[in-house]
Amino acid sequence: MSDVTELARQFAQAHASGEMLVLPTVWDTWSAGVAADAGFKGLTIGSHPVADAIGSSDGENMDLGDYLQQIRRIVDAVDLPVSADVESGYGLEPAELIHRLIEAGAVGANIEDVVHSEGKRVRERQEHADYIAAARQAADQAGVEFVINGRTDAVKLGKEVFADPLAEAVERVKLMEQAGARAVYPVGLSSADEVKTLVAAVSVPLNVTAHPVEGHGAGGLEDLKQLDVRRITFGPLWQKWLSAVSAEQLAKWA
Repeated sequence: MSDVTELARQFAQAHASGEMLVLPTVWDTWSAGVAADAGFKGLTIGSHPVADAIGSSDGENMDLGDYLQQIRRIVDAVDLPVSADVESGYGLEPAELIHRLIEAGAVGANIEDVVHSEGKRVRERQEHADYIAAARQAADQAGVEFVINGRTDAVKLGKEVFADPLAEAVERVKLMEQAGARAVYPVGLSSADEVKTLVAAVSVPLNVTAHPVEGHGAGGLEDLKQLDVRRITFGPLWQKWLSAVSAEQLAKWA
């Protein structure tokens, strides 16, 4: 527990520092080692790339016990803070979710508002904020400065679900910050204007997904820094890029 507590403290301080954090999204001990050796200050584990790596699929279709074992393997392989994507919580109550993540050695988590186990139902704004607040309370009671990255899919879901997806995302990230999220993650942002709008809505770091080679719709690393983005992850894009490059090169030998 002391290691988890210290790594969580470091991770929380990094999020509060005002500095940019690039947290590569990994899926196994090999990818974690590559990212750690490159000099990053922390890592994220993506449910999508892990599912692809173990022959499952994203959308809470992995066995949670198997996923937690994979998280533990990655945590044990590096000396860095590690955050794990847990989608909407795998049907667990917030306290149990946080306790199981801490037991696995994770010091942060993405928690999203699309409940895959309930036909991809989208939680109401306050419902999702309440889930995050309960997770925050459980972590605080455990004495761990756990970094909750509150995710909303409002922009990604678009006008088929919300009349004004960007405005909906703004309201959701505000509520998540108030609930105790130490970062917010409105997935699906594709332009500098969208990023500016969401950055201005909160005081905690805004997380965007970038491609490790092609960057983001709002630009590359320096452009995102200028927009005051303070957290970048890769989602499944690093793994997909490696897959495409490998397939192209290996085909020459087939």
